Amino acid sequence: MDQSAILTAPAAELPAWAAQQINLADPRLGAETVACSDDFFAPMARLLQPQPAIFVPGKYDANGKWMDGWESRRKRGPGHDWCVVRLARPACLAGVDIDTSFFTGNYPPAAALDGCPEGRDPALAESWLPLLPPTPLGGNQHHLIALASPLCISHVRLNILPDGGVARLRVYGRPAGAPTLAGDGLVDLAAALNGGYPVAWNDAHFGAASNLLLPGRGADIGEGWETRRRREPGFDWCIIALGQPGTIRRIEIDTAHFKGNFPDRCSLQAGHAPGQSEQALVAQAQFWPTLLPEMKLQADHIHVFRDDVAALGHVTHVRLNLHPDGGVSRLRLWGEVARR
Repeated sequence: MDQSAILTAPAAELPAWAAQQINLADPRLGAETVACSDDFFAPMARLLQPQPAIFVPGKYDANGKWMDGWESRRKRGPGHDWCVVRLARPACLAGVDIDTSFFTGNYPPAAALDGCPEGRDPALAESWLPLLPPTPLGGNQHHLIALASPLCISHVRLNILPDGGVARLRVYGRPAGAPTLAGDGLVDLAAALNGGYPVAWNDAHFGAASNLLLPGRGADIGEGWETRRRREPGFDWCIIALGQPGTIRRIEIDTAHFKGNFPDRCSLQAGHAPGQSEQALVAQAQFWPTLLPEMKLQADHIHVFRDDVAALGHVTHVRLNLHPDGGVSRLRLWGEVARR
């Protein structure tokens, strides 16, 4: 196969309503497709893959053209096709991206979305409520659509009208419910599943900053945050918004799989800046107090820092600094949630 012939879909330009949200349909967070009416041409699990969709010219399988997404067969009777997704965590939803990348003559002309509120049984028809009415779709494009549902949703059902293929489904929202506690009673305040998200970064040439907040250890360096090789003075940085304000007691920096490209040192700063804009946070973060002074790092290693963590009290954001550059797989900020 000529790898140069493979096409990759462009990333979506996220609107303002998605800026502080998490894709709760990400299988790396625990989301999964649980049922569909038909996936003859392309399996439903591909619908949630975190990587952008690809197109491979000339690639076929036993049922037809290989497509990177979920695709049903041509419907010859009444009704429509559907796929049920269990979200990584129940959440209040802000919007969706229904992505038809590379589906041109086989995309659905319209789609709708239903939601199953937390605590209801998705196997029962009466559990489902409409979140998005039938909405026209175009071929080979992202459809970023805001939602206005106050309910906490555990499952969504994508309805394609009447059939066809969708490359990816992203479901943006903020996790609801109590955060998960560790054995020592601390919470990972930065975890995506607890509502943490990256606000800004100076470089993410080789790996997305959002990877830092995923559960587990990365399968390879592609599942971490990695910057380009720095050829000028300074250092690289990333600002993280905590899922909830809290006091940080323990820090873990995991350089899993980063061997010839891990940072020489790292440091962290932290501040209490609720409600600040991205531009304001970037400017203010330069002057935040030190949470962790510069510490030497090792290749492919979980670094745990306790005694060197400063007692700064309640904070809402941290800035992770890489000296001078490199890659980190995961960042864990263990602490206590601030009482309201």
